[in-house]
Amino acid sequence: MPRRRGLSSPSAACLFILSSLLHHLRGLNICTSGSATSCEECLLIHPKCAWCSKEEFGSTKFITSRCDFVENLITNGCAGELETPKSSINIVENLPLSSKGSSLTLSDVTQIMPQKISLNLRPGDKTSFRVQVRQVEDYPVDLYYLMDLSLSMKDDLDNIRNLGTKLAEEMRKLTSNFRLGFGSFVDKNISPFSYTAPRYQNNPCIGYKLFPHCVPSFGFRHLLSLTDKVDRFNEEVQKQKVSRNRDAPEGGFDAILQAAVCKEKIGWRKEASHLLVFTTDDVPHIALDGKLGGLVQPHDGQCHLNEANEYSASNQLDYPSLALLGEKLAENNIHLIFAVTKAHYILYKNFTALIPGTTVEILHQDSNNIIQLIVKAYNSIRSKVELTVWDNPEDVSLTFTATCQDGLLYPGLRKCEELQIGDTVSFEVSVEARSCPAENTSHSFTIKPAGFRDTLEVEVAYSCTCGCMKQMEWNSSKCSGNGTYTCGLCECDSGYLGSKCECEEGESGNMYQNMCREAEGKPVCSGRGECSCNQCICYKSEFGRIYGLFCECNDFSCARYKGVLCSGHGDCHCGECKCHAGFIGDNCNCSTETNRCISNDSQMCSGRGNCVCGKCQCTEPGAFGETCEKCPTCPGACSTKRDCIECMLHNSGGLADNQTCPKHCKDEIITRVDVLKTDDQHSVLCVYPVNDCVMKFTYSELPSGKSNLTVLKKPECGSAPNALTILLAVVGIILLIGIVLLVVWKLLVTIHDRREFARFQSERSRARYEMVLGNSPRIRRQDTELDGTLVQSATRFAMRT
Repeated sequence: MPRRRGLSSPSAACLFILSSLLHHLRGLNICTSGSATSCEECLLIHPKCAWCSKEEFGSTKFITSRCDFVENLITNGCAGELETPKSSINIVENLPLSSKGSSLTLSDVTQIMPQKISLNLRPGDKTSFRVQVRQVEDYPVDLYYLMDLSLSMKDDLDNIRNLGTKLAEEMRKLTSNFRLGFGSFVDKNISPFSYTAPRYQNNPCIGYKLFPHCVPSFGFRHLLSLTDKVDRFNEEVQKQKVSRNRDAPEGGFDAILQAAVCKEKIGWRKEASHLLVFTTDDVPHIALDGKLGGLVQPHDGQCHLNEANEYSASNQLDYPSLALLGEKLAENNIHLIFAVTKAHYILYKNFTALIPGTTVEILHQDSNNIIQLIVKAYNSIRSKVELTVWDNPEDVSLTFTATCQDGLLYPGLRKCEELQIGDTVSFEVSVEARSCPAENTSHSFTIKPAGFRDTLEVEVAYSCTCGCMKQMEWNSSKCSGNGTYTCGLCECDSGYLGSKCECEEGESGNMYQNMCREAEGKPVCSGRGECSCNQCICYKSEFGRIYGLFCECNDFSCARYKGVLCSGHGDCHCGECKCHAGFIGDNCNCSTETNRCISNDSQMCSGRGNCVCGKCQCTEPGAFGETCEKCPTCPGACSTKRDCIECMLHNSGGLADNQTCPKHCKDEIITRVDVLKTDDQHSVLCVYPVNDCVMKFTYSELPSGKSNLTVLKKPECGSAPNALTILLAVVGIILLIGIVLLVVWKLLVTIHDRREFARFQSERSRARYEMVLGNSPRIRRQDTELDGTLVQSATRFAMRT
């Protein structure tokens, strides 16, 4: 029996995720790169991939992928035998929307359109359909009033004793078909939630001075089924008495669940809007609180009302969870309205985020605003439409786009608000299968507006198989009688191989495989083809051609330059670039031409660099430009600019004689000024002589590659010297030098005389001292000589001064 190639759901999911990643690689053919070996695998790669089931397809020298884009397969000769299923939609039931509710037979009221569709999904191929929803006018309303009868609600009970009549009057302004029911709750009658001592069995208020008489505690009590006789509501309310529990939280969630699931006893109509008004002044007990009283069994979500319409499992089951409450309320199309005191508004507001279709309003301490609260909550419920999804399959993704009353599109939103009764809104629902489930698997899910009885049933089938698989040929002659022919391919039986199953495995098979290896230990056909008996058949690649005896060569694996194979100047041969004439290098990016390196002065790179690969590489510091012609810091830069100034302004110089001025100076911008500014740091100052004068100019290089030359209109010439000025200056200098010399001479003479006078004074004093000591002839003679010397010195000093 032939083996059929199938895909498990996890494998299919992995293949689909891989194809999604490949889809984002630009320029990559995701169909051929997926390496699909069967039609089923091909369909999973990408929704645009198709499979060719034609027997004779492709080349005998190359393996042409049967999984490719439709246009590629048609180009390769596979028109008419393509497997390319698409996702499709079939609308099974599509009744028009109703405009009124109570005026029609209730079973004929339609608020969602269409009502039933079937989808056939191909993985990855997204399809969409439109859903319309309308809140019809005068739609029937069932309202069940659930009241907390703990002791703190005594004043509230007194204020609602005539609630039924007033509420019915207000609600009949909104609908002509209104019914009202009533139920109450306190808490579980076990410790520690209630007083369980024997003395409290009949009256838990014993010893409580403010209110000494009350009824025993109870979990939930259904008092009045839904009825249009509102007087009965008033009668039942007037009969009620409050009770007393021990802790602050109440058992209201037990009561909500029983009111939701006990449909027959409560009297919920299928063709009506269901409102459950929950009034309390405290917080509720939630799941797991029951463990405090020894209740470990979770709530089963079933109805447990006994013949007396009391909750019989109150002391056996734990409190229900928020998730269970939300599920049962939605399952029975019930809008829950929390009417709570201001102190607990935030808590119950948070509950509404976890329970779809729920609203919360603030209840006054004595419930005197309950009618206005219910009407406001009802209008709020009727002013919005929110879609919910039930039983959504794991491998199907849904996205919503809402079109609300303003006509604008809101992607990702499945809710519209601020609607009027009778308004119609629509939602675009996009559906996509992420993978293929097990064979012959179908799913279904439900789209339902929160709180509506109307639903849209969606049945889902999957296009994961190919039609050509129905035409399998076992032991087909197309496969040499050794395999199964399916979808253009042969699936060989055990022991056979080859595209037509024409070769046997074993020793001969190993020989065939070895003949397809370039050398021992290397992959068969270099890993780029398949060995058909003893010959390599190379794969066909979207990047180019794979060839060679062992598929070892290709024309796309050569070196590239800026992403271009062989720089566009050569051909790729077996991994090596063969350059065209005039180009060299590993990637043929180097030109051998030098024409672009010749500067305007016919020099190679202006004599300031080398020509490499057809471009100048400047070696002179500061040189730049295509031919290194720009060089503000080079020694000869001023002379080059001077030649351009002379030929362009005065039609003179060597360039003017050679008639090369326009070509050589085409990038020079010359400006003539009266005063030359030389303080610009980016400019170079140049000076050259002109007829005993000096011509000055500055130049700078512009970002555009041109040079900006600023030249004086006239050369700067010096004036002749003044002879009289020179004579006077020389005379003045001589006089100044003479005066300086006289002053210096006078200073030296004065210093010398002062020294002589000081010595005279010193000798005179010593002589007088000796005269006192004696009158010897010798001393007198010496005194006479000394006096003579002193007289002479004093005379000379007097004459000088």
